[in-house]
Amino acid sequence: MPVTTPTIESVFPPVETILPHRGTMLLLERVSACTDDALTAHARVNPAAWYADANGAMPAWIGIELMAQAIAAHVGLLAMRAGGTARPGVLLGSRSYTAVLSAFPRAAQLRIETSELLRSEAGHGAYECTIDCGTTRCAEAVIKVYQPTDFQTFIEGSFRS
Repeated sequence: MPVTTPTIESVFPPVETILPHRGTMLLLERVSACTDDALTAHARVNPAAWYADANGAMPAWIGIELMAQAIAAHVGLLAMRAGGTARPGVLLGSRSYTAVLSAFPRAAQLRIETSELLRSEAGHGAYECTIDCGTTRCAEAVIKVYQPTDFQTFIEGSFRS
């Protein structure tokens, strides 16, 4: 019997049920693929959004947040598959974020792909991420994230530092 990489579901739930983001901070529109170590999500540049420049484009620096939301969707779907919910997490950063455009064009359809490089029991993770618009690779980065066991204590400790 051939070995295949399973998808979590053939039809994915609405992104609002996967991510905690709401309103204008929810940038992803949908998930189209998910395996144990990778996810593909989609977003559309909204020319009326809070981030839009004078031409209705999305500044490329927001790509980091698109990648972070795709990672959160991956973690959320894995937790849902296991019968639970994802612990809250934080974006630690990236050593290098490369964008070939200064902004993603008005109304552009973006494909965000994330592939897990590392996941530790302590909650640390690293993901290789890309953003494509059509056949053009627009941005790429390795994003580091952290899911503390006790999120509230972690956040309170961050404010004391």
